[in-house]
Amino acid sequence: MRKIFFILLTLLAFAKGNSQILDPVKWTTKIEKKSDTNYILIFNGIIDKDWHMYSQFTPDGGPLPMEVIFKNQKGNFNLVGKAKEGKTITEFNDVFGVNETFFAIKAQIQQEITLTNPKISNIEVALNYQVCKDACINLEKKFTFTIPSIPISKIEEKATKIDTIAAKTVISKPEANKKINAPLLKAEVIPSKSATQKGLWSIFFIAFLSGFAALLTPCVFPMIPMTVSFFTKQSKTKAKGIRNAIIYGISIILIYVVLGLLVTWIFGADALNALSTNVWFNIIFFIILIVFAASFLGAFEIMLPNSWANKVDSQADRGGIIGILFMALALAIVSFSCTGPIVGTLLVQAASKGGIAPIIGMLGFSSALALPFMLFAMFPGWLHSLPKSGGWLNTVKVVLGFLELALAFKFLSNADLVLQLHFLEREVFLAIWIAVFGTLALYLFGKITLPHDSPMTHISVGRLLLGLLVLTFTVYLIPGLWGAPLKLINAFPPPMEYSESPLGFGSSGSNTPTAVLPDGAKLGPHQIVVFDDYDKGLAYANAVNKPIMLDFTGFSCVNCRKMENNVWSDKKILPILSNEVVLISLYVDDKRDLPVNEQFISKTTGSTIETVGDKWADFMISKYKTNTQPLYVLTDLNGNSLNEVTPTISYVGVDEYESWLKAGISNFKK
Repeated sequence: MRKIFFILLTLLAFAKGNSQILDPVKWTTKIEKKSDTNYILIFNGIIDKDWHMYSQFTPDGGPLPMEVIFKNQKGNFNLVGKAKEGKTITEFNDVFGVNETFFAIKAQIQQEITLTNPKISNIEVALNYQVCKDACINLEKKFTFTIPSIPISKIEEKATKIDTIAAKTVISKPEANKKINAPLLKAEVIPSKSATQKGLWSIFFIAFLSGFAALLTPCVFPMIPMTVSFFTKQSKTKAKGIRNAIIYGISIILIYVVLGLLVTWIFGADALNALSTNVWFNIIFFIILIVFAASFLGAFEIMLPNSWANKVDSQADRGGIIGILFMALALAIVSFSCTGPIVGTLLVQAASKGGIAPIIGMLGFSSALALPFMLFAMFPGWLHSLPKSGGWLNTVKVVLGFLELALAFKFLSNADLVLQLHFLEREVFLAIWIAVFGTLALYLFGKITLPHDSPMTHISVGRLLLGLLVLTFTVYLIPGLWGAPLKLINAFPPPMEYSESPLGFGSSGSNTPTAVLPDGAKLGPHQIVVFDDYDKGLAYANAVNKPIMLDFTGFSCVNCRKMENNVWSDKKILPILSNEVVLISLYVDDKRDLPVNEQFISKTTGSTIETVGDKWADFMISKYKTNTQPLYVLTDLNGNSLNEVTPTISYVGVDEYESWLKAGISNFKK
């Protein structure tokens, strides 16, 4: 009886020790016969709540995309196109600067094949993918499809899976704005409604603010009193004047919403989303924004043909609702030189998010544009409180021009990052922004004038305050040249590692010359000495008698970068990592092949360990019973964990991380 009790306790302990080995996607497969030689392989995945899995269409430079690998294709079958996917979710990743695509709740993959070997009986396929929650795991699943021997259209098949939990990398995914892409298949996937609505609301809000900015330009602002006076004077009653003004405002909204509908209908949400990560798209849009900026700064005016305005204006005399509609269209055409650059920028930005985002963007923009016309028609007395038209309107236009100019370089940076040309590295990007916003500050202080500026005898309080705000932002950017993280604009400049000196301008080697680094070490984030080989790091730790901090990380790990940028950089954490521990970073997505004599079959997972990343992933799983990153472990020189209560820690805040580090170091010194 005691022996049985002991066995049960052992089994419970083993189960508890492996409770962190996660497998959040449950797969089933089926094969459908399309013809005597063509079959469709279908993978259906059910994803655990709050987890998501990256698509094969996630762009380069972001998290690792899904791979569909056919093991026995040669001489047996051909693929018909690329594997198709069911509904996915797209959101912008501000760490990697890409629009990543992933599945939520359900996933479906379909691949059509054409048999070339009539004797083949099985199709062997592997899916390599990342699945994420607060942490993400790179998994490999193997499936075997049996070719039907009888001509039926569908054969259900339980998935034959060889679960190879090769936890190669993990990427954190904070909840952010999510947009539904148009489906390639009819698979039913219900993404998070709250996340989708949050994304659309943010687009609406940004577009709404942009509409108010357009309202304060010299092409639009003077039209408010003119248009409202027209409706109040031409209408027989006050009620009719208010009604006509409301119809006028609604007409403005309809015109811009129809424009959003046309963009979505002509190009399609998926095509625009794909374009947003295309090199040529980013270069072309960079050029367009430069042209828009030059126009706003006064070099020239972008205008639609005068004949268009004349024809539309003649139709406005017809009266009634049709006449009012044409009046609204005339406003859109006449004000195009001011609103066109803003509308163009909004459309591309919103369209790149997919779905109905362009429509929502135009709804927000036009609502802000139309609202004053309706309100001032209802309350004509308010017109007296409006500031008079003057040079300040051109100032608004010029400020928008500088903002367009700064934004243009974000698109050029995207293209440079994809091509890895290193023409626009972080220092150059920041230098350009410092020059742009510094010049804007000088303009606001009256030190620079542009072609359409009015003579200025003094600076208004509002202009002075705006100038001080821009100057403050410019000064904030300057330390970025020396490696400051610049968390306020983290989504705009290239990442820290994409720079002339990853440690900051002029600092490579100033504190820790690479010539005196220990064997196998390099300078990591914030000039911390770091090893990427366990044995060399262990040897150095023995030599200096310091505890070891194992950092299980990944090259494409979002949370790893966030921990490094936000937690490791903290003044309470950085001295500890720099002076009191030996840091060993083990990359579980390192694709370098191990020498053949070092490859092996994992005793824990049964996987074939072929790469350096596989080796560190298996080390993490077998010793620490988890497959998620980032993962941090403090050990002594014999590899024993120094934190008894919390042996490992992951994505946490500064205070918790500091307490955990100090507790482990204290135990090492005992």
